[in-house]
Amino acid sequence: MKISVVSKKLWCVHKQLILLITPLVFLPLIFTLPEKEGRCLYVVVLMATFWCTEALPLAVTAMLPVCLFPTLGIIPSKKICPQYFLETNFLFLSGLVMASSIEEWGLHRRIALKVLSIVGVKPAWLIFGMMMTSAFLSMWLSNTATTAMMLPIANAILESLFGDLEALKKNCKSPKDSDSDIINGQCTLKMHSLPAVPVEKQLLSIDGTDGTEQVDVRTTEEIRSESEYQLKVWKGFLICIPYAASIGGTATLTGTAPNLILIGQLKSYFPDCDLINFGSWFAFAFPLMLIFLFVGWLWIAYLYGGLNTRLCIQRHDRRAQAEARAQALIQDDYKKLGPINFAQGAIAFFFVLFAVLLFTRDPKFITGWSVFFKKGYVSDAVTGVIIVSILFFFPSQKPSLSWWFDPQASNTRYVPLLSWQRAQDSIPWNIILLLGGGFAMAKACEESGLASWIGGHLQPLAEVPPAAAVMLITAFLACFTEFASNTATIIIFLPVIAELAIHVSVNPLYFMIPATVGCSYAFMLPVSTPPNSIAFASGHLMVKDMVKTGFVMNILGILCVSLAMNTWGVFMFDLHTYPEWAHPINKTAAVVVQALNATL
Repeated sequence: MKISVVSKKLWCVHKQLILLITPLVFLPLIFTLPEKEGRCLYVVVLMATFWCTEALPLAVTAMLPVCLFPTLGIIPSKKICPQYFLETNFLFLSGLVMASSIEEWGLHRRIALKVLSIVGVKPAWLIFGMMMTSAFLSMWLSNTATTAMMLPIANAILESLFGDLEALKKNCKSPKDSDSDIINGQCTLKMHSLPAVPVEKQLLSIDGTDGTEQVDVRTTEEIRSESEYQLKVWKGFLICIPYAASIGGTATLTGTAPNLILIGQLKSYFPDCDLINFGSWFAFAFPLMLIFLFVGWLWIAYLYGGLNTRLCIQRHDRRAQAEARAQALIQDDYKKLGPINFAQGAIAFFFVLFAVLLFTRDPKFITGWSVFFKKGYVSDAVTGVIIVSILFFFPSQKPSLSWWFDPQASNTRYVPLLSWQRAQDSIPWNIILLLGGGFAMAKACEESGLASWIGGHLQPLAEVPPAAAVMLITAFLACFTEFASNTATIIIFLPVIAELAIHVSVNPLYFMIPATVGCSYAFMLPVSTPPNSIAFASGHLMVKDMVKTGFVMNILGILCVSLAMNTWGVFMFDLHTYPEWAHPINKTAAVVVQALNATL
């Protein structure tokens, strides 16, 4: 049998082979390392492999601690099982329920079209508007839902600006290339002539004059050059949306799973640490998001042709005519939504109330409303559940007292803002299990002493300056998460990073926060995040487009995180001092390391 045939057959069963071979390959860990630490490391490596290769569904792998940790004698099931529904999971669940209600009544589309109508339709400003809208929605909705909603809007605007995509692709080809397909919108330019026939949907051109119908008198080179520019802008539109969604998710605790994992693991490792909550995280991460969005916009607009003199100078040419049509399209779509109805107004009110109450509960830099309750009793989870519970009984139609006294009024069934069936269908329960699996793994690493054991072996890294370590940690996790789920990545590495900070006597938040944010900066590959995959599936992007754009985006993200940590992050979380809440853990870790050194 040929090698190619064998390799294809092996690929067909590669997931099954991983499931069979991986446990055998890592079995020596159980016998060569200290008993509990070795067994815990065996489970962690096993789960990391299954997560990275997706040999099992992510949620199924997340449930493995329930069976593996108790059977291997690492931690009893009564300690593992509660980790799957901590208060952090309730905060995440409340955010998902609120997002479901926003999507149910179309409030997100109204917000998107309103922002786009304000920023205008010049390519650079439209890319800016797309990024700001996607980032804002992603703070509250899932990154995937945001991208899936914004891409159709972007395509409609682009077709109004540039016409049919296939016509643009044809204009980018020379006669010798016309028989070959252009893959993912990649233009092939050669110096050959094209038939000088105007295309019906050729709306944008380099030259043009005012008037009604005009004959396209441009040369073939001008048509091809303009079509190439239009395709570049098209790619810029498509690529900016998933990137902005990933960036926007970092601004709120409920925006992306790694942020919640940070909270859960902080409560597990450092129970006395109360510095991070919804308000304090937003105060830190929102300015970071804005800075990264701005520099990311500059890079994408520069790379894809959006930055030019047209940003400041008004011209009357074919482009201006196309921009006017696109502006009319956006305004027309917004008008079709009609006036805001009672349900949308109610959802908007509860959405604002949800955000304000979470932000002001205990923002640290001012006194929050939680002081009116017994200290330590009211958390962000309590706030979130209170607000979203109201959605299930608050009416979607404006109540009327006269309805009770009007026998002729229609007796329509009472409909709340959100039904449980709708919430149940839209909530990604697998992510909640994934969060629980991460908390269970962190608990086992702590109980078994594995985290302390690994931290002791990372002592040589104490020679690296903390500021440089922040950049290295962010860069490493941003690269690792290109190939693995960001949730799985932070689950695997956050306990190790916490112990590293303890052993080098650095505030744990100084390493853990950039690691958490860095896990969301996966821009280089289509498989890195679901939003990237959705944009790539449009068929207009190539892998090299994402690599070229994403590589610089990763660098910009690392620099922005480093800036945030060493400026307002230091002020907010007192990062230059080693905190009291980390001392008890540090003492335990020191004892473990001393015992290990004595045995060695």
